[in-house]
Amino acid sequence: MTESTHIHNPAPRPPQDDDVLAGEYVLGTLPAAARHALEQRLPTDPALQRAVLAWEARLHPLTQLAEPVAPSPALWRRIDASLQAASPDTVAAPQATAPRAARTNPAKSASAWWNHLGLWRALAGSGFAMAAVLAAVLVTRTAPQVAPTQFMVVLVAPQDKAPGWVVQASSPRTISLIPLGVAEVPAGKALEFWTKADDWSGPVSLGLVQPGQPLQLQLDKLPPLQPNQLFELTLEPPTGSPIGKPTGPIQFIGRAVKVL
Repeated sequence: MTESTHIHNPAPRPPQDDDVLAGEYVLGTLPAAARHALEQRLPTDPALQRAVLAWEARLHPLTQLAEPVAPSPALWRRIDASLQAASPDTVAAPQATAPRAARTNPAKSASAWWNHLGLWRALAGSGFAMAAVLAAVLVTRTAPQVAPTQFMVVLVAPQDKAPGWVVQASSPRTISLIPLGVAEVPAGKALEFWTKADDWSGPVSLGLVQPGQPLQLQLDKLPPLQPNQLFELTLEPPTGSPIGKPTGPIQFIGRAVKVL
């Protein structure tokens, strides 16, 4: 009696996993082995190519948060030495990648984006806030937007500055509120979303927010979104503030930064 042998094909990788891998690849946070494996797949995987290019388009506005600065020759030598140690084929100084090249070679395009010095200056200048934005993009696994992001807001807890939510706007009249986790709300209370531009007389309610749930809002009845516009989440009664103004403690707060 012979035993039958069954060959099991590996289960296909969920599309959302590839989307996250592509995002981490563009950010440069993949371990070396995972990065190498992804680059091996790129030339023959159109879906993965599209994901990489989409993440580049989504994250590239962050490079505009600060003016680029030319590195010194000594710094380039240090960068070159580090890159050569990691890969003998790495070019010393990153070159600008033309849009056409980016469409045809996502691997090279992502490398050029990752080497953009303006990104590092922006990240260093804005500290944990930009790190929180990048975390939000990956953790929430949202689909890349067709329109590029114009404004970003990182909402942090006022006590310890821990990031809890991110606001993204692809237009001055449409915003997305994205949670980084599930905020704890006491029984009998609710989170209410507010905004206020510098020249407004007071904050305007954008409605109640469910902890851990993303939310997209149209700002058709408000003036267009402005740089430095305030956003906050406060603790209110279950049906919202009874007076149309914040009455409870601020849970998360931040200001809009124009990135495009």
